[in-house]
Amino acid sequence: MFVLELTYTAPLERVDVLLDAHVEWLDAQYAAGVFLASGRKNPRDGGVILAAGVDRAEIEKITAADPFTAGGVCTYRITEFHATKTVDGLAPFREELPS
Repeated sequence: MFVLELTYTAPLERVDVLLDAHVEWLDAQYAAGVFLASGRKNPRDGGVILAAGVDRAEIEKITAADPFTAGGVCTYRITEFHATKTVDGLAPFREELPS
């Protein structure tokens, strides 16, 4: 599982120009079953996405395709973790710790 933290690197006016394209990109990743939750940070200086079901190389490709990334208005911090405990709705994403 991954926590994807977006940090805006441009003024909100530039971010907002790309917002509709970013939301379409998010929707495509939800439809593909990769994204589980997402939203803006408070204060609004970026966002957070919870993702699963793919490996790190694929997550890096996905984040590179974000219109915010392509438009140069954000950077990503990708944190991978082992979800050993979840709510029931996320049970399919639970993992055993590696040996």
